Amino acid sequence: MKKIIIIGAGPAGITAGYELLKNQGDYEVTILEASDVFGGIAQTINHNGNRMDIGGHRFFSKIDEVNQWWNEILPLQGALSYDDLQLKRKRRLSVGGPNPETTDRVMLVRERVSRIFYTNKFFDYPISMSLQTIKNLGFWQTVKAGMSYIKATIFKKKETSLENFYINRFGKVLYSMFFEDYTTKIWGRHPKEISADWGAQRVKGISIVAVLKNALSKKKPQAEVETSLINEFVYPKYGPGQLWETAAQDFIKMGGRIITNAKVKTLESSGNHINALIYEGKSGDCRIEGDVFISSMPIKDLIAGMGTVVPNAIQKIALRLPYRDFVTVGLLVTKLAKENGTKIKTINNIIPDCWIYVQDPKVRLGRIQIFNNWSPYMVKDPDNTVWVGLEYFCQENDAFWNMSESEAIAFATEELIQIGIISDKLVVLDGYRKQVQKAYPAYFDSYNQIGEVQTYLNGFLNLYCIGRNGQHRYNNMDHSMVTAFEAVRHIQKNIVDKSDIWNVNTEKAYHEEK
Repeated sequence: MKKIIIIGAGPAGITAGYELLKNQGDYEVTILEASDVFGGIAQTINHNGNRMDIGGHRFFSKIDEVNQWWNEILPLQGALSYDDLQLKRKRRLSVGGPNPETTDRVMLVRERVSRIFYTNKFFDYPISMSLQTIKNLGFWQTVKAGMSYIKATIFKKKETSLENFYINRFGKVLYSMFFEDYTTKIWGRHPKEISADWGAQRVKGISIVAVLKNALSKKKPQAEVETSLINEFVYPKYGPGQLWETAAQDFIKMGGRIITNAKVKTLESSGNHINALIYEGKSGDCRIEGDVFISSMPIKDLIAGMGTVVPNAIQKIALRLPYRDFVTVGLLVTKLAKENGTKIKTINNIIPDCWIYVQDPKVRLGRIQIFNNWSPYMVKDPDNTVWVGLEYFCQENDAFWNMSESEAIAFATEELIQIGIISDKLVVLDGYRKQVQKAYPAYFDSYNQIGEVQTYLNGFLNLYCIGRNGQHRYNNMDHSMVTAFEAVRHIQKNIVDKSDIWNVNTEKAYHEEK
């Protein structure tokens, strides 16, 4: 029996473990998780009956294998959810699917609504020259944006940075309004310092001229007009963490083992094989041997754990790989100051957005999640309260990170008042702060040398790197899962070349279009 050790119980790690045991392969599989929760950044926090999605996770994929996997764990709803029942909304249902009012193991079908909050107005996300955008900007600003876009299409810049990537697709005016400050807020770096690779994987261009033409026409949009995001997605009844908690329990039932609070410190190797690793457990350091090792831990930490066998040049590259840390502050409020303002029905007429991107340089706040709109079951009392998540991008041990929980809650409350989303602090009933280290692998500093690190790691024949941090790639959840599928296929078929694992999510297309 082949002994397989998986580092990390996030989407990639749990998927790999589940797939290895699903077909009753001749494997003994152990997952080591540094924390005591499953799902990595796709975990769900339960605070006093109100659930927080860390980062916001839409379950949508153009990969059929992923969709089938999700449905295997949490089947699609066959009856209306609580809010759809209350509002008499129609919804796509699965014949014979579970009823979310009586069953927990279920996926909901949700409508995707996300907008940009800029100059106290809501704009489409991603930005487009719709009639609402024109109305918000005003005639002359719209003309300037259109002329800027035309200039950008004629005089293309060489895409040596994320700044040039955005300007080529949106023009300098819209870039300055909607991308420059916000990108700097997210990454702590100006877009000119960030690789264009990030934009190529996360944003798909739009034809502003075509969109404007369609906005003024009553005809259906032309097929050649590019769209960046889907209109509908599925979502676990109790948030993304529910999927990974359920899959982890299924993995254990199949004979797998998960050790929590097990932080991997050292990896032992000889020649081109990893032989064992040492992790810090509840009762001290523990050593575990294995035949195959699958790692979803940050590459920086993986290389550091290998010690002096790693060449100095590779150590230096790995040491300088950048990450962005993340803080979510949850606030339970009685009501929002902003009203719905759309045709979408919501309970108590709250803003219908799942996410709101805050484009205001006066506040540190980056995004707002409204958990009521992700799933009514995320909120203990969706009829009388609104549960919001305020997202901040920072560095571990900076001033914001080092705030106490009460200070962070007070800070977030004041910012929400400042931009007019809530009226005053009297509407706040409860608060919670969650910090996440290395949430986002970043595309600057030594990132352009990561290929050298990949080549070095591929030299260990029984080591497979998967997932967002395991590959230092800004994967969506589905792509992290596909790296796990590929790693399992390589193990089962004894495939030596690992290119297919590393090449997941390198296509120049947006994730959420099918």
